[in-house]
This record gives sequence, structure tokens and C-alpha cells, in this order.
Amino acid sequence: MQAIDLERFNYMTPKIAVVIPSYRVRSHIQSVIGKIGPEVSRIYVVDDCCPDHSGDYVEEHCGDPRIVVLRHEENQGVGGTVMTGYRAAIDEGMDIIVKIDGDDQMDPRLIPDFVAPIIAGEADYTKGNRFFDLENIRQMPKIRLFGNAALSFLTKISSGYWNLFDPTNGYTAIHGDVARYLPLRKISRRYFFETDMLFRLNSLRAVVMDIPMDAKYGEEVSNLKVSKVLGEFFYKNSRNFCKRIFYNYYLRDISLASIELPVGLLLLIFGVCFGLYHWLIAMWTNVATPVGTVMLSALPVLMGIQLLLGFVGYDIGSVPARTLHRNVWRAGVARR
Repeated sequence: MQAIDLERFNYMTPKIAVVIPSYRVRSHIQSVIGKIGPEVSRIYVVDDCCPDHSGDYVEEHCGDPRIVVLRHEENQGVGGTVMTGYRAAIDEGMDIIVKIDGDDQMDPRLIPDFVAPIIAGEADYTKGNRFFDLENIRQMPKIRLFGNAALSFLTKISSGYWNLFDPTNGYTAIHGDVARYLPLRKISRRYFFETDMLFRLNSLRAVVMDIPMDAKYGEEVSNLKVSKVLGEFFYKNSRNFCKRIFYNYYLRDISLASIELPVGLLLLIFGVCFGLYHWLIAMWTNVATPVGTVMLSALPVLMGIQLLLGFVGYDIGSVPARTLHRNVWRAGVARR
């Protein structure tokens, strides 16, 4: 993990904000805030119409002057809560916006690890990955482990970030200049938020990087039930995949992959349908299908698969690699 040079970091310190969604986390949020280090300039606690009035609790019991409590009159979900925090941070001119949960499953002391690649100009957006250390993930519940693996595969296809894993991990950091270009009102409001963020970031061609972190589970109970959201996630990932392909391969640019995908699909569909039709006829009439007919079915299938594999290879190689944001921090150091 890249370490921050504290001497250079202190010369032109980027303004770092932390957004903490607050919903039924009253028993943990004070501990979370207490672990946030001095590198953070502002802490936005967003009370998402919490029945426990966690916003009031923070104002009464947390004397940190960096805290700003924001409130929703109606529950908007984790996505809507984070977008409220993003808007407040953008309005105050924050350079980097970190999002952590208030249930004490995410260690705020890792914030420097998340912001370091952004400061160094290596990433526009960083997110946690609990699957980096295979020994530590043994404590993860098996249903959650399976669900995250399935969701990760769907997200790779829909977002185009084939190099990432653990898409539902909510420990994230984003450069303020990139956050300004996000369509904040269009991003999913509920549990699909993290996955939808990756799709939106790919549309901007932003560089996203995984940050290794340990899985942590205590007495807190997650509101996300993987078994209940798999169907919803499958539908929304399929929708985002279609949008991404249209945006990247037909609207913004035309490449060889733009031809490989439709031609490969047409050949595969034709070969399968043609072969299935003649196989049914052979079964019905009890007459063997001629070798030429079999070849006329098999050849398009093989060619279609080859073209689709070529498209997938091109797509994997097209993961964004050049950061969007202007690296003001490094430019300031160079001018010094």
C-alpha cells in the first residue's frame, strides 16, 4: 500500500471530507467519529430520517467542530444519503470525499490509505476490497461470501471494471472534481448505489482502484439481505450493461469490438436456432441429419463464440487507466 509523505502532504493539504450515512447506528456512530483522524477537514453526518434521531444524538454528544449534521425529512436510502453528503462537500469545495458507514464495520483509520492514490494522481475513485486477504474472509458469513462473489461478477460485466471485486463495499473515496461530473440525481438511491456508482464512473472513464481491507463483523446487523436483492441486482446490472455498451461502443466511438459484438451474436443465434430446428426435425422423422447441415449449424456457432470472446477481451483491455482529475496537489508541490 502506498504511504503518504507527511511532509509533502502537510505542504498543500487537500481538504478531505467524510460522509457518514446515519440510520439506526446510534450505538456505534460516536465511536466511528472518534476514530477519524486530523487529516479530515469536515465530517457530514446525514440523518436519513432515522427513527432513533441519530442526528440529534451526534449534535448533543459529539463536540467535534468538524461535524455538520444534515437531515432528510423522508428516508432516501444509502444512495440518497451519500448524494446529500456529496452535494454539501462539493458546495464547500472539498477536494476528496470519503464515505464510511456509521455501524463501526469500517475502520476510519484507513482513510489515508483510501485517499493516497487519489492524491498521487493514480485514481479518481477508490473502494474497499475485503477479499484481498483470503485468510481474513473466513469470518465472512457463507451466504454473504457467495452473494458478493455473484454480485462482483455481474458488476464486472455491467460496469466494465473487470479489475475490481467486492462491489457492494461502501468504504469509498472520490476526488471532488470527479464527483462534480456525476449525475447525482440519477444514481440509485438504495442498495444498488455502490454498483450504480461504478457504472456512472465508467461512463466518465474514471480510474477506480481497489484498496485492501479486512472484513469486520461485530454485533451490528446488516440491512442488506443478499438473497433478496440478487434478482433486483441482476435486472439493474443487465440494464446498465446495455447502456454501457451503447455509450462506449456506438455513441462515443466505433471500434473493431463494435462489429464483433453484433456479428458474433447474430452468428451464434443463427447457428443455435438452425441446429435446433433440424435436430427437432430429425427427432420427429427419425431421419439422420446430413453432415452438411450439421456443419452449417456448428460453424456459425463456433465463429460467433470466437467473435464474442474477442469482444470480451477488448472490453477487459479497455478498463480506464488515465485519471480524470487535475492533480492540483502535485502541481502545487512542483511549483514550490
